[in-house]
Amino acid sequence: MTSTVAKAGLVASFALLAACGGGGEPTAETETAAAEPAAAPAAETSAAAVAADNTETLDGTTLASMTPDAAHGEQVFLQCKTCHVLEPGVNRVGPSLAGVVGRAAGTVEGYSYSEANKNSGITWTKEKLYQYLEKPQRVIPGTKMSFAGLSKGQDRADVIAYLETGGS
Repeated sequence: MTSTVAKAGLVASFALLAACGGGGEPTAETETAAAEPAAAPAAETSAAAVAADNTETLDGTTLASMTPDAAHGEQVFLQCKTCHVLEPGVNRVGPSLAGVVGRAAGTVEGYSYSEANKNSGITWTKEKLYQYLEKPQRVIPGTKMSFAGLSKGQDRADVIAYLETGGS
């Protein structure tokens, strides 16, 4: 009975992680890893954060090189909706993203941020969001956001354009 419950929980965890772009189907390797106590990856949590004013991306693209499409961004944002909404004052697994552009990191009222996020010194400019959405753990090591990131620069630009619309 316990192993059936554990496997059901594991499958649900993988489904949520996949919805956030963090992985796919469970494998024997990931099931074994998931069954062991979780340990914070040393490299990720001890890595130095990217400077608050640095907006360089891993793929070398820039927001300025993109032509944002808010309609496509709405489609890409569907995977974000597992944890975030655009309604002010509504926090879920992640904080509300209403008015995120221009806001200081870690400041949404009523949301319990990681110390790493609260102390990042980041202001969410469009360019910083573009960098962050590529690989959140790179920009703020220790963030609670488990999302793996959006590898396509155009998708990042489009989501930011959608965020700026406020969901309308």
